[in-house]
Amino acid sequence: MLTLIGRKLIGLVPVLLAASFLTFMLLSLLPGDPALQILGMSNPTPEQIEQVREELGLNDSLPVRYWNWLSDAATGDLGSSFQTRQTVTAAIGERLPVTAQLMVMSLSMAVVVSIPLGVAVAYKAGSLFDRGVTAVTFGLLSIPNFVLALFLIIVFAVELGWFPATGWTRLSDSVPDSLRGAFLPSLSLAIGNVAVLTRLLRTDMIATLQEDHVVMAKAKGLPTRQILFRHALRPSSFSLMTVLGLQVAALLSGTVIIEQIFALPGLGRLLLDRITNRDYIMVQGLVLFLATVYVFVNFAIDILYSFLDPRIRHGKSRATA
Repeated sequence: MLTLIGRKLIGLVPVLLAASFLTFMLLSLLPGDPALQILGMSNPTPEQIEQVREELGLNDSLPVRYWNWLSDAATGDLGSSFQTRQTVTAAIGERLPVTAQLMVMSLSMAVVVSIPLGVAVAYKAGSLFDRGVTAVTFGLLSIPNFVLALFLIIVFAVELGWFPATGWTRLSDSVPDSLRGAFLPSLSLAIGNVAVLTRLLRTDMIATLQEDHVVMAKAKGLPTRQILFRHALRPSSFSLMTVLGLQVAALLSGTVIIEQIFALPGLGRLLLDRITNRDYIMVQGLVLFLATVYVFVNFAIDILYSFLDPRIRHGKSRATA
C-alpha cells in the first residue's frame, strides 16, 4: 500500500508543475508592462515601476523568474499584495476556515441525503417513488446554485427568520451560531450535488443489484437492508467517489458566488474581490493554492479506491511485478 501511495505521489509532481507554470503565466501574459498592471496607478513614477520590477524580478528572463517564484512557493512564500501589503499566505490562512467549513457542511449534507435516497430509488426502480424523485432531481439540476441561494434567503431568512441572510460567526466564537449562519450557504451548494449523486448512485445500484453475488445474498434470505448497504452499496460507490472528488472543484468555484451573496469572508469572496481590484499577485497565489488543493483531493479519492476495492491495488502490484 505504501508503494502505491508513493508511486501516486511521484505522479503528482508533473501535474503540480504544470499547474504552477500555468498559474505563473497569468502574470507574464498580461498585456503591456506587468509592473504597470500590478501598481494599478494611472501615472506611476519611474522609481515606483523600477521598485516593482526589482521586487518581482521582472528584469530577469522568464525561466529564471519561474524558478525563483516556484522555489518561494515551495517554501510557502506566495508573495504579497502590492495594494494591501498582506502576504498571500496570511490572507489564505485568514479566509480558509470559512470556505473549508462551507465545503465540509455542503458535502456532508449531499452525502447524508443522496446515499439513502439513491439506494431507495434503485431498490424501488420503476415505481411512482422512483419517478417522483427522478423528476425532482432533474428539476434541481436545472437551477443554478445562486438562484437557489436567493430563494432560500427569501423563504428561510426574510419570511420565516430561521437563519441569518448575511454575516459569519467563527466556530471558535460560537458553534451553534456558526452552524446556523453557514446552513443556508451550505444548503445552496449541497442541493445540486444531492441531485447529481442521487442520479449517479441510482444507476450504479440498479446494475449492481442484478449481479450474481447480490442474487446469491437474496437466495440466502439475508435482510434487504444488509443486501443493499453491505453487498450492493460498496461496489456501486466508485463512480460516487469519483464525482465527489470532481465536485470539490465545482464547490470551489461555487463559493465565489455564494460567499458574495451571503457576504461571507471566505476564499471565494477574496478571489473575486482581488480580481476586481486587479491584485494580480494575490490572484496568482490563490489560484495556485486552489489548484493544489484540487489535485490533492483527487489524489486522496484515488487512494480511497484501493481501500474500497483491494483488487485495484493487487492488480496494480501484479502489473508492476
